[in-house]
Amino acid sequence: MKYTGFGLCLISLILSVLIGLTLARGKPSHSQSADRSLLIGFSMDTLKEARWQKDRDYFVARAQALGAQVKVNAANSDDSVQLRDIQSFISDRVDVLVIVPHDGKAMSKAVQLAHAAGIPVIAYDRLITDCDLDLYTTFDNVRVGEVQAQYLVDKMGGSGRILRIYGAPTDNNAKLYKLGQDHVLNPLIEKGLITVVHEDWAENWEPQKAKQIVNAAITNHGHAFDGILASNDGTASGAIQALKEEGLAGKKWVTGQDAELAACQSIVEGTQTMTIYKPIRALAEGAAELAFQMGSRQVIIARDSLQNGFKEVPAVYFPVIAVDAQNLRETVVQDGFHTAQQVYGTEGP
Repeated sequence: MKYTGFGLCLISLILSVLIGLTLARGKPSHSQSADRSLLIGFSMDTLKEARWQKDRDYFVARAQALGAQVKVNAANSDDSVQLRDIQSFISDRVDVLVIVPHDGKAMSKAVQLAHAAGIPVIAYDRLITDCDLDLYTTFDNVRVGEVQAQYLVDKMGGSGRILRIYGAPTDNNAKLYKLGQDHVLNPLIEKGLITVVHEDWAENWEPQKAKQIVNAAITNHGHAFDGILASNDGTASGAIQALKEEGLAGKKWVTGQDAELAACQSIVEGTQTMTIYKPIRALAEGAAELAFQMGSRQVIIARDSLQNGFKEVPAVYFPVIAVDAQNLRETVVQDGFHTAQQVYGTEGP
C-alpha cells in the first residue's frame, strides 16, 4: 500500500507513542515457552458493519506479522455473550485481552476476571468504565464530535435549525461524540444562532431507529430544519431514508462517521454531506502492536489519559479527518480504504 503524507504522519505517531507506560499487572497465569506464540484474545461487539471487519482483518494481520496468534469472537451486541467469550479467552490462557465492548460498563466485570487471572486488558475504540483498565486505544472521539458539529455549522453559515441523532446510549463513545458536538453547539445555542428542533438516541446504532427519530421530528415539526447531525454513517443512512420518503434527500445537510462505503457513495450521490474518516488500518495495526508489547510485558507509553469512573486510564489517540465530495479521493480512496471503482462506480472524477 502506498502511504500518503497523512499516512506517514500516522506511522510516526504510532512509533512515537510506544515507549513508556509500565504495566502494574503481574505475570500471566502461565509462562510463555519458546514453542508457544504469544496469544491475543480479541473480543468484538459486532462484525455486522464493514468497518469492524476491517478492524479485525488489519489487527489480525499485524499481530500475526509480529509472531502472535489471535483468537477473535464477536458477540452480536449481546453483553452476556461477550462476557462468555471473554471467559473462554481466559480459559484459553491468552496473554492479553483486547475488547471492543458493546456496553462499556457491563465489561468492567470482564476486566476484573481477566486481572484475577493475571491478564492485562486493552479497550479498543470504546472505553470500558468503572474498572482498573490497563490501556485505551482509540480515535479522539471528542474531536470527532467537534469536527462533525463544526462542519455542519459552517455549511449552514453559522446558524440554523438542526436535528440531532446520537448513537447507542450504552456506548461510551456515543457520549464522547455528543460531548464534542456540545463544545461547538452550546455557545451557539445560547446565542440563539442554533436551534435543536429534535434529538434522540439510536439504540444499538440501528439505522431503523435513526429513521424513526427523523420521522418523528418531521411529524412533529415539519420540514423546517436545515441539517441532521447524525453521529455515524449507519444513523445517517436511516436519516437519509426518512428524507427520501419526504422528497428531502439532498436538500438537507447530513453528517456521518466511519467512511462506510455506502456513506461514501451517498456523498458522491449528494444525499449525505460528510463523514469522518478514521484511518482504521492505523488504529488496528497500532493496537496490535500495543497488544503484542503488553502481552510480552514490555514498556509502553501513552501520552494521554481518560477518566473511566475508576481511574485515569492511559490512552493512545489517533487523528481523524472530515471527508466530503471535495476530498474523498485524496483521503479515503488514495489511502486504499475504498477503491475509486467502489466509490464512484468508475475510476471517478
